[in-house]
Amino acid sequence: MGEQGEMRGVNLEWLRRNVPCQQACPVRTHAGGYCHLIALGRYEEAYSLAAAPNPLASICGHICAAPCEEACRRDALDEPVAIRALKRFVCERYGVYSKPGRLITVNQLRTVRRGSSEDPPRGDVAIIGAGPAGLAAAHDLALLGHKAVIFEGTNVPGGMLYLGIPEYRLPRYIIHAQADYIESLGVTFRYGKRLGGDFSLDDLRQQGFRAIFIAVGAHKSRELSIEGVHLDGVFNGIDYLLNANLNYRVDLGDKVVVIGGGNVAIDVARSVLRYQTVDEDYSPSGTMRTAMDVARSAMRFGAKEVTLACLEPREQMPAFQSEVEEAEHEGITIRDMVGPKRILGKDGAVTGVEFVRVKSVFDSEGRFNPTFYPGSEEVVECNTVILAIGQQPDLSFLGEDSGIELTPRGTIAVDPETLATTAPDVFAGGDVAFGPRNVIAAVADGRKAAASIHRLLTGQAPPPQEHKIFVFPRRSFQPLDNYDQYPRQPVPSLPIDRRIGIAEVELGYDEPTARIEGSRCLRCWVNTIFEGAEETGSECILCGGCVDVCPEYCIELVSAERMAASPETAAELAAEFGFPGQGQALSQEIQAVMIKDETKCIRCGLCEQRCPVGCITMESFLEVEGVLTQ
Repeated sequence: MGEQGEMRGVNLEWLRRNVPCQQACPVRTHAGGYCHLIALGRYEEAYSLAAAPNPLASICGHICAAPCEEACRRDALDEPVAIRALKRFVCERYGVYSKPGRLITVNQLRTVRRGSSEDPPRGDVAIIGAGPAGLAAAHDLALLGHKAVIFEGTNVPGGMLYLGIPEYRLPRYIIHAQADYIESLGVTFRYGKRLGGDFSLDDLRQQGFRAIFIAVGAHKSRELSIEGVHLDGVFNGIDYLLNANLNYRVDLGDKVVVIGGGNVAIDVARSVLRYQTVDEDYSPSGTMRTAMDVARSAMRFGAKEVTLACLEPREQMPAFQSEVEEAEHEGITIRDMVGPKRILGKDGAVTGVEFVRVKSVFDSEGRFNPTFYPGSEEVVECNTVILAIGQQPDLSFLGEDSGIELTPRGTIAVDPETLATTAPDVFAGGDVAFGPRNVIAAVADGRKAAASIHRLLTGQAPPPQEHKIFVFPRRSFQPLDNYDQYPRQPVPSLPIDRRIGIAEVELGYDEPTARIEGSRCLRCWVNTIFEGAEETGSECILCGGCVDVCPEYCIELVSAERMAASPETAAELAAEFGFPGQGQALSQEIQAVMIKDETKCIRCGLCEQRCPVGCITMESFLEVEGVLTQ
């Protein structure tokens, strides 16, 4: 690819800022890189690039919150690239669940091999919780040469991936395949082992564990202090999802009200619409699953009317807007800007909810402090109320002598850089340390904890990322045909009348559509570099050709006397290029300054082709993992 480190005075931090999708990703996935490789049909390379920094790439391809898409520069042109859907596309071909015969192996291992031995586990790192943070930490620790043991309180891997996310969004065979892959690296899984019940932190130390990573998630629902919360028919959202995802009976009736505006509330509402009860002990795949889907459809186990009520305006709901739209598409009624005043009942059972209209959700200082319009009460009849107003960690397993401090929010206090707690051998990450966040943030925590634990145990840092710069041969950079003309390709989904039971809703791209969508990437990691005489053998002649040819008007030549800069920009220019500081005139040798708005650049390469003296080059910047790859 080229040289590592800085090249011809190009600052790495400046280059990083010009790859917004990669910087928005908590694990720094080179999203644009794999999207472009998909456009070229180089799928295996695309998967390698997507999976290198992300041990749970196959899972994230289905459910990632995709912060990279929020930062995608294509959004300024029309809509962001469908990065998550493209990740799923390559993971379906090369991910952990794509191998022939793997699904059968996973289903066998699920009940036979995992946690079957009663022999005490031996290792140097104990991981508490088999959720995304714990799985990611175990993955990296295994590749770094450590023996990691995961203790999981339930009998399934994945934590809230399994217990909280409905199967219609994330098929369970993917979670099992991911855990199976991590187990194949030498990680030991111990299921049905709960910290604070089956063992303590001191027990782990006595067994020889030299470091402990707590990643138990946030499985405790927040309470709502209003009249009627103790009536029969009132459930907590997390409790409902846990029971539904583990196939336990949950009788809800025909009319259900879900209170909350976040992703958990949406998951609850969409799950309630599909099914309520499962009596049979059935396999997670195969003919029995198909039979149960048919049975659910025939018996209409799902509620007939589902209403989701939230404090926020519809457009400000904290849930992903795509999920809100899907919920409405499936027939869920969303009542925004209403708050529950009390839950009504008769003979000890729920009959309805009395709501009041919201005047404001936050006060003048931005603090959560809802106010309501007096006299605006209205009643929504229902059989069941499910409260999905947030969750928090259950830290009852920490004794007073644990030496682990907590935050005012009720989470474990950690150093944000190392994830170390106030106990010298204990680290914590994921929701238990930072509160509920998205999956990819938990994965990043797991990787950060693994690096810190490695330093603790060995005194050495893990292999660093590689910084590579590739200089395209003169005027060889070419954009893909019609890349700026294609609209965002919709992701295929299951028709409404077939969305029953656990049938997966989102279906994923086919190959032609994926290649079109991948070609929409603007390749932000490719930079236009304006060079001087020492590199190209010529100097800019201020012809303005690059300015004239730019289709987005993002390049401008400004005369020295017109040059002005903020104090921050002036300081950066002075440090990087030796320009005078704020309030000082530019030297007489400087006649003009080239200004380029990177946020508008579409990487067409026309400026390089137009330059008559070769002062402009196209160079790509790549920040990749050194060793820790799948």
